[in-house]
Amino acid sequence: MNAIEELAESFSRLPGIGKKSAMRISYHLLKSDPAFLHLMAKELLTLHERIKQCSVCGAYTETDPCRICSDNLRDRSVICVVEQPQDVQTIEASREFRGLFHVLGGVIAPLEGIGPDKLSIGKLIERVREEKVSEVIIATNPTIEGDTTALYLQKALAPTGVTVTRLASGLPVGGDLEYADRLTLARSFRGRTSF
Repeated sequence: MNAIEELAESFSRLPGIGKKSAMRISYHLLKSDPAFLHLMAKELLTLHERIKQCSVCGAYTETDPCRICSDNLRDRSVICVVEQPQDVQTIEASREFRGLFHVLGGVIAPLEGIGPDKLSIGKLIERVREEKVSEVIIATNPTIEGDTTALYLQKALAPTGVTVTRLASGLPVGGDLEYADRLTLARSFRGRTSF
């Protein structure tokens, strides 16, 4: 195996990159400016040193606490619960949510050995009790594991008296009914709104 094949093999281990894409990236880098490659290598080498998880919410950050937890203009009465740190950026990009976040670090998945004790559920309950939170929005993915985690969170948060809501799920904007699966259509009917 030569150097290009070894590099392509490394890239193909990244999510969403197949063997052909990995090979195209490798050839592109071979033609790239060496200064760019040195900068990229430096950024990769220092990634773990520079980026950590926020001690409050669990999002990725260079400063602790993160800029969201440190922002006094955020609505501190609402916490949006997400599965992974990268989900925070996805929701932030929508510019629709102005509250705080809490990263679980995954979802309940018994077949993979992930129970509630492996997630930051206890810390969430502690935050709700200590920070005068009035609403917790559960934004786990609409999968079996995400739904199981959402149901578990709803029951775990019940004794706190906080309002627990879940992001609506259904048909995407611009989507065609004929391509929607049965579960998506069912959720769309249950989550319908008047206008």
